[in-house]
Amino acid sequence: MRLSHIPLRLATGAFILNSGLGKRNLPAENAQALQGMAGNAFPAVKEWNPTSFGTALSTAEIGIGAALLAPIVPSFLAGAALTGFGGGMMTMYWKTPGMHEEGSPKPTQDGTAIAKDVWLLGAGLTLMLDSLRKK
Repeated sequence: MRLSHIPLRLATGAFILNSGLGKRNLPAENAQALQGMAGNAFPAVKEWNPTSFGTALSTAEIGIGAALLAPIVPSFLAGAALTGFGGGMMTMYWKTPGMHEEGSPKPTQDGTAIAKDVWLLGAGLTLMLDSLRKK
């Protein structure tokens, strides 16, 4: 891991870890709402039990956050996990009706909360690309 990766990994890792920890024991109605949005992007998710979906989402966020915070995890690998997560968020944003203006990536007021997660995708790609650079 490069010294320059530390601030990015700390910021994203702490944020995602906290989000995942906050979703542990998510009430069924909250899990169902998150599942509904995720189902717009990934239809197979609609078939899951809402409680199982909430548990899987929490576990994934905790794992990604921990990987970003653990210095033994190579930045390329942590960045790949973050890129996948951020890409999933952007797919959900694009495929959920009402999140962005018709035919435009510009978010609506309702979509701003998810559109801002583009930073996760950018941070993940940055870690991956910078890891490929010769030292």
